[in-house]
Amino acid sequence: MRTRLLSAVGAALLLILPGAASADAKQGEQLYGRYCVMCHGPAGAGEIGARTGSGPARDQKVMEGAGPSLRGVGALAADFYLRTGYMPLKRTGIQPRRSRLLLGPREIDELVAYVASLGSGPAVPSPHPERGDLSEGQHLFTERCSGCHQIVAAGGYVTGAVPPRLQDATATQIAEAVRIGPYVMPTFTRRSLTDAQLNSIIRYVEYTKNPNDRGGWSLGHVGPVPEGLVTWFFAASVLVALCMLLGKRLRRG
Repeated sequence: MRTRLLSAVGAALLLILPGAASADAKQGEQLYGRYCVMCHGPAGAGEIGARTGSGPARDQKVMEGAGPSLRGVGALAADFYLRTGYMPLKRTGIQPRRSRLLLGPREIDELVAYVASLGSGPAVPSPHPERGDLSEGQHLFTERCSGCHQIVAAGGYVTGAVPPRLQDATATQIAEAVRIGPYVMPTFTRRSLTDAQLNSIIRYVEYTKNPNDRGGWSLGHVGPVPEGLVTWFFAASVLVALCMLLGKRLRRG
């Protein structure tokens, strides 16, 4: 009896889940027509000829060459760009930056489901930073990432872009960014960076959010320049005080 019941439940789930996914994608299509079709074109076709179209929310103009094709990008890219607030962009031609989310969690799920339905592509990753090695992660991050994001993942500046600080990124978002390479960031495939190595990098980034400052005052973790300035500031103060003290003693003598 128990076996039959479990079989019936399993069969029901097989029937319900595809329908739910289809419903999510259908709702996502409506959201796509409202927020995305202007740049990415109908059905995620990307760079097509400029023409006007009617979306579910408002009339929109498809902008030629404004956005890449979304066919085959899978759920991974859509999930990253939507959950970080990188998309939708306020205007074309600017760097996507982390901002307030325009859509709610359910709407994002629906839009991600629709983009994923446009073609086969990578799913949202499930990283496990707890399995990573902190020392290896620091070494890999120093070698692969610190040139743009700084060794403490506080962000930086490069030609034509501003690498973001990673303290606001979740483990999943870090894994997604590594695999897709948003904006000017290079893409790291599993051949160049294994999932195990990625877990170590994420563990190190998680550590930088609340590091153990054994040396005391961290000075914002921005490197040796402010440390040198502070050192010279205190040293100069001590030297001036010492000169004043010696001068008073010499005058009294």
